[in-house]
Amino acid sequence: MSTMADVARSAGVSVATVSHVLNGTRPVLPHTRQAVLDAVETLGYTPNSLARSLVTSRTRSIGLAVSAISNPYFTEILQGVEAAALEAGYSLLIADPHDDPEHELKVVQLLHGRRVDGMIVAPSAEPGGLVAYLRRQAVPTVLLDRVLGPAGQGPFDQVCAENSGPMAELVTHLASLGHRRIGLVAGLPGLSTTDERIAGYRQGLAAAGLDADDALVVSGSSESTGAERATAALLALPAAPTALVTANNAMTIGALRALRERGLGVPGDIALACFDDFAWADLFAPRLTAIAQPSREMGARAVRVLLDRLAAPDREARTVRLPCAFVHRASCGCPEPRPGDAGSSMESTPQSEKGTTP
Repeated sequence: MSTMADVARSAGVSVATVSHVLNGTRPVLPHTRQAVLDAVETLGYTPNSLARSLVTSRTRSIGLAVSAISNPYFTEILQGVEAAALEAGYSLLIADPHDDPEHELKVVQLLHGRRVDGMIVAPSAEPGGLVAYLRRQAVPTVLLDRVLGPAGQGPFDQVCAENSGPMAELVTHLASLGHRRIGLVAGLPGLSTTDERIAGYRQGLAAAGLDADDALVVSGSSESTGAERATAALLALPAAPTALVTANNAMTIGALRALRERGLGVPGDIALACFDDFAWADLFAPRLTAIAQPSREMGARAVRVLLDRLAAPDREARTVRLPCAFVHRASCGCPEPRPGDAGSSMESTPQSEKGTTP
């Protein structure tokens, strides 16, 4: 097995120069750097990452804690995180907190114990223990998909999609089609995504000149079974909704199951629009009108923000908001696009990036 000394002899440089090239610890002349990289490739040299971590106090690894990894939404986020981490030369350690505060703290402690350089975490609805631990241990952390407090008040960097504006767009679109009772299957209470999407729902009603009716908002707990129960409750109202909005992809499946069990057709009996587009949304009949989140870009951006934090630990914390896209299909009651047309799509909310106070 080749050593760093072998690489140095082959390239005609010192061992220290090889170390600087491989670890990026000091600028090296371009032709010297290329000579080292050529020698590494020729000799098949593999750096000893464990030994390097003992010297640099860095493991070049990132801990990722997100729930429901089997959910296509988080799977796409994971793909974005993995690709960006690999491009930057970082490995990835993954854990599923299961949206449970106690388990969340345990897996984050486990990842931290593996000496990851930083973490990307989608916090639960009760993240008090998590936040206290991360702050006490001064772990470089980026919160993903869910935020803690408004921009300017959080202790961590945060990367998420816009929620309120896109949800309001779904509601105003349904109202423009003549719907006056629009139900919402909302997410798990306590999550920032839930709060922001409920706020967007109400903004959409107000923009359309419709009164808010609390009976038309029922929690589906961000999962399929809960959404099935929530949809059943909405359909049992004395004045049932004529249109339904689901606040994530898993709840869309539960809502569709509840409608099918009652023999209700979409959009003939009830219109449907969903927050979260997913791979098979255009395979339903009719195809689902949806808000598409930039899942992969969200994951990749979280990695880049974390690397910025590692490079400048004292920089001001920031919240990055990424735009969503309104994907117009036919489940809302609009005419079905021509065969082969994937449905019109347009960016619904501009991207923003705001500084926060650490």
